[in-house]
Amino acid sequence: MSHKEEVTTNPIDEFAMRREKRLDLISKNINPYPNYFKKELSLSEVRSQSSKVEKDAPSGLIFVTAGRIIAKRGHGKASFANLLDDSGTLQLYFKQDIIGEEKYDLSRTLDLGDFLGITGEPFITHTGELTLKVLDFTLLAKSLNPLPEKFHGLHDKELRYRKRHLDLIANPDVKKVFQNRSKIISLLRRHLENEGFMEVETPVLQTIPGGASAKPFNTHHNALEMELHLRISLELPLKRLIVGGFEKVFEIGRVFRNEGISYKHNPEYTLMELYQAYADYNDMMTLTENVLSSLAKEITGSFKVEYGDTVLDFTPPFKRITMTDAIKTHTNIDISKHDFASLKKEIAKLKINLDETYTSSGQLVNFLYDEFVEKHLIQPTFITDYPIETSPLAKTHRSLPGMVERFELIINTLEVANAYTELNDPVDQKGRFMEQAKQREAGDEEAHMMDTDFVEALEYGMPPTGGLGIGIDRVVMLLTNAQSIRDVLLFPHMKNKPTVNE
Repeated sequence: MSHKEEVTTNPIDEFAMRREKRLDLISKNINPYPNYFKKELSLSEVRSQSSKVEKDAPSGLIFVTAGRIIAKRGHGKASFANLLDDSGTLQLYFKQDIIGEEKYDLSRTLDLGDFLGITGEPFITHTGELTLKVLDFTLLAKSLNPLPEKFHGLHDKELRYRKRHLDLIANPDVKKVFQNRSKIISLLRRHLENEGFMEVETPVLQTIPGGASAKPFNTHHNALEMELHLRISLELPLKRLIVGGFEKVFEIGRVFRNEGISYKHNPEYTLMELYQAYADYNDMMTLTENVLSSLAKEITGSFKVEYGDTVLDFTPPFKRITMTDAIKTHTNIDISKHDFASLKKEIAKLKINLDETYTSSGQLVNFLYDEFVEKHLIQPTFITDYPIETSPLAKTHRSLPGMVERFELIINTLEVANAYTELNDPVDQKGRFMEQAKQREAGDEEAHMMDTDFVEALEYGMPPTGGLGIGIDRVVMLLTNAQSIRDVLLFPHMKNKPTVNE
């Protein structure tokens, strides 16, 4: 039905008016916040069970449901309202002759945002709209603040991120994103369990933050009088479980990195890591393809997914290209033919600023990749075989000197997955940690710390193992057409708002 929504006053005045209504309800012994209401059906279930209701014919059905008022219209002795729950919306019809004068007068004082419990009978209006004729209602929660922009949508992005509760009320598409996020994580978990992986939990607070090149958040444990760090990765504890005899483990959890914020970075995010004994990075590539292609099909209905103006093709197998070939394609530099000094000279010819603190060929290779390659990777692409200097936890390549068996999966320029054939030689691992320690002493805050407990665990023996990490937030971005990581985090981190005096 085409009715105008009720006109509201200035938000500040309306807040005062709603507080007055709350007090008036209490004075009439009406509790504006009752303890309990049994909601028997969602609004979508009401719709489903009313599918055979015919116009101008009594339905004989009585439903009990509940939700939030998002629109009101009508005057006199009959009025309409729209009710919202997390399954959808439904029109309500209030009539004085049906619910009585006292209850009808109460219905006219209801505000947008109020929660109602409804007992009603479905019928079809003259315009063909399914409507619930209200037989009785209970106010379940009085809304003291008006809904944003009279429920026509909340468009200010910063306000949406800061007040996600309002965003979810005002923008149904946002709620769908987070429903899909939950579904993606559930499907991922089910896929891994079907493959024989066991889900585990490892500590968030760690004495040594290892498993990645990142700056950690630090804290202090008073009782133990020791410094602790929020984990930057799930890797090292999980690999100790492989040492202990588990052969397939995974964890889905939050990790924390003290880094900048951008459309693809948030200081805390959700990571899935798994480790499989008797596997290598080739097995991890196959597993990654299978997982992501099945997620794409389940969530979107197709292997071909629209993302912005691009169609991403998740049909397996994904493209595979070595780091060496990728750099050669985009810079004409063959990194396999250069040492540190000669590679630095080649980069100088490109007339681009180079960080003079770089001390290894691996750092130069990463620089070339970041500057010239990644921005061209749109379709799902595995970049394989990385320099040993930048991959201290990966096993030396079986046929390429100076490289390790590692891949990253890039989709639409985003790193979505990272995987290794895991280094299981404790002597080699200790040497790599020592080299990382030198880089930390030289000022690299993101270099790995020495973890003697992990080295000692490897000394008991770890079988050949493949490991994989997938960034859940970025997968959700790609499968829900979200252009920023903030759009797939319910509560993204935001800079403090300046105070009035600033």
